[in-house]
Amino acid sequence: MSIVTLLSGGLDSCLMSLMIKETNRRQKPLFINYGQLNYEKEFNSAKNHSEIFELPELTKIDISGFGQVITSGLTDSNQDIVEDAFLPGRNLLLLLSAASFAVKNDCNVIAMGLLNQNTAIFPDQTDDFLFSAEYTIEKALGKKIEIITPLRQFYKRDVVELAKSKNIHTYYSCHKGDDTPCGKCISCKEFDI
Repeated sequence: MSIVTLLSGGLDSCLMSLMIKETNRRQKPLFINYGQLNYEKEFNSAKNHSEIFELPELTKIDISGFGQVITSGLTDSNQDIVEDAFLPGRNLLLLLSAASFAVKNDCNVIAMGLLNQNTAIFPDQTDDFLFSAEYTIEKALGKKIEIITPLRQFYKRDVVELAKSKNIHTYYSCHKGDDTPCGKCISCKEFDI
């Protein structure tokens, strides 16, 4: 069975997708537009990464209305990109969308690029959340869908080093969506740690 890979186009998800490819497990890369400011940059990055590393065709789900109504600094340029970065329900929405896609595509695993739990700053980045999400998704869909996090033991510095060794250069990891990374958002600041 294939793994649904949540491929955002950021460094973490790009590395994760390549690690899964190296295990010779089939994957179905999935990009989700939830209304993020950096949608175009992320999507183009995910497409380029898929082509360069010869991943299966990238599927896109457009649920951008979510980010237009449930706003945060990730979806609304009038909010602070750092102070208002938490988008309530984002990771659960991503996992539920991926799980629904998995059910319809004969997959029983979803992969998400979350790093070491010690780096979690939001409630939907913890191991407890992942365990609860897996349980809830099974109850909602009537099918066990395993959630895996291949980067869970890594910190950002580990991801950067491993990505360099695998020659991953095409990614976009800024929440703002500008041509040049802002250097201020949570994603940009991770590279300073």
